[in-house]
Amino acid sequence: MIERDLDAAGLALKACIHGPADAPPVLALHGWLDNAASFERLAPHLDTHRLIALDLPGHGRSAHLPASPFVAYGIAEYVAAVLAAADALALQQFDLLGHSLGAGVASLVAAAAPDRVRRLGLIEGLGPLADDPARSLQRFRDATARRLRRGTRRLSVFPDVDSAVAARAAATDLPAEQAQGIVERGLIQVGDGYRWSSDPRLTLPTPVRMDEAQIRRLLAGIAAPTLLLLARPQTPYLPDTMMRERAAHVADLRIESLDGHHHLHLEHPETVATLMREHFA
Repeated sequence: MIERDLDAAGLALKACIHGPADAPPVLALHGWLDNAASFERLAPHLDTHRLIALDLPGHGRSAHLPASPFVAYGIAEYVAAVLAAADALALQQFDLLGHSLGAGVASLVAAAAPDRVRRLGLIEGLGPLADDPARSLQRFRDATARRLRRGTRRLSVFPDVDSAVAARAAATDLPAEQAQGIVERGLIQVGDGYRWSSDPRLTLPTPVRMDEAQIRRLLAGIAAPTLLLLARPQTPYLPDTMMRERAAHVADLRIESLDGHHHLHLEHPETVATLMREHFA
């Protein structure tokens, strides 16, 4: 693996690059509060391609957005950052792979720049999370108040890496051995301990989300042949009915379901790599 620094339109991002330099490029986008190490178990099985796993802004070892209540992490900002990263990598055309948040971002990158995304691979996500109109006003009020609130909350400090791995495993469906790489890349040393390197603002609520109708209209702009992998049983916030209704708006999309949990590419790296390798080919 080679780690590379990228100047993405003035924002310092990091990428982990796996595979032959002359192989077709696949730009990979991780999930919320994950990082580029999310794809380290997948990469050895996708060796027909050059896998470029990006640390999204505020995640892993990439820079945080400027400290200001006027700057926030939103889906449109992630889309712009990914396209700027592709420019920094001199990728005019590329295959795109995303998991969870990364799948939502990848979907909209493909819709925004259909001439650049050759094929699209998605794991547990198609478009961003939609808003519940009944909660829009309260969400907006709460999110605005929290963004403008002064002061910072105390950040957790772990005595060692194993403690951080145990905390991540307890909070998600990831066993410790699958969480290890993500946790190690997502820590910075502070004194005698470790804390998360991700921007604490990533946990703030989003003031405004698109509704389901808006998301479906954007998904209709995806021109790239698309493969969507979904976990079986379904992830609660990705209900099967909603995902299939969204999929119906993408012109060329195939759905495959795999027994497992949300991080299918960590749980079944060989199977996921085989499906993606065939799709990208």
